Amino acid sequence: MVLLHTRQWPSQTNVLARSCEGIFYSVFKRLMDVMLSSLLLILCLPMLLVIALLIKLDSPGPAIFKHERVGAKRRRLWGDVVWVMRNFTMYKFRTMIQKADSSAHESYIRAFVNGTTPSSDSSSARFKLTNDPRVTRIGRILRRTSLDELPQLVNVLKGDMSLVGPRPVPPYEVACYRNGDHQRLAALPGITGLWQVKGRCQVPFEKMIEMDLEYIRKASLWLDLKILLWTIPAVLSQRGAE
Repeated sequence: MVLLHTRQWPSQTNVLARSCEGIFYSVFKRLMDVMLSSLLLILCLPMLLVIALLIKLDSPGPAIFKHERVGAKRRRLWGDVVWVMRNFTMYKFRTMIQKADSSAHESYIRAFVNGTTPSSDSSSARFKLTNDPRVTRIGRILRRTSLDELPQLVNVLKGDMSLVGPRPVPPYEVACYRNGDHQRLAALPGITGLWQVKGRCQVPFEKMIEMDLEYIRKASLWLDLKILLWTIPAVLSQRGAE
């Protein structure tokens, strides 16, 4: 990954880095994304319908929650293939009450990025709020089992996301980033990733950045396959999922 400074791109301030991915990796990663996400959607369709019904019965509101997230996409710009930061709509099963106030989470994210979350115990580095009263009964189960993430398979088919990559983040988190932090976004965002399987909600912000940059530097089909396999025990252990 070759980092680009904003001053080099006066009319394109959201350019993150030149893409160093080989054509073989890019093509086969996309093929793997399309085939696996299509297969999973077909196999999980009955379960998806049951989950949607349970959500509707548990609390008023839509079953699918649409949320604006920030990720990146490859673009050709002035002769270079680069990663460009962009906003997109990400899909999840709704786990909170309808029209939940996001101010509590926004405040927590600012504290997490700035390293000012409470440090009295081992959970100080947690990325998620615990005992959040906005979460519904079905929502708690979906979060613990990570089933709320399944609709993101549609994002993978659309090309907004990959099965493996850095976590896509809400705009209010990106607004807190310091110089250099944005480089963690210089890859197609993923449902799972190195941070998700090794440090999910259990490491401080700086370590999360380090893990995402490590993935971007070492990205390969073999690493993607290993992360997909590591995701299974990570989900089953429910570590960091609340």
